[in-house]
Amino acid sequence: MQTILLIVLAAYAVISLVAFAFYASDKKKAKQGAWRVPEKVLLGLGFLGGSIGALLAMKFLRHKTKHWYFWAVNIAGLVWQVGLVVFLLIQIVK
Repeated sequence: MQTILLIVLAAYAVISLVAFAFYASDKKKAKQGAWRVPEKVLLGLGFLGGSIGALLAMKFLRHKTKHWYFWAVNIAGLVWQVGLVVFLLIQIVK
């Protein structure tokens, strides 16, 4: 079970880095008036494992902060991601 927890945490870290990079890229493209990263990609990355990276990008890059649904999806993703980690920790302690 510990191995699964480590894999999940590593996956979260990698997806969070990717999410942060995509948010940064989208912010840069927005300033340049270039083709943008689709919102569904940004939202998917946040919800499917990269909520920490997405939320950090929103905070530090000040990108997509005015869209309530970005906050909602990323926070919902964070809740289920933390829930999975807590569940795995409980399984390890048993």
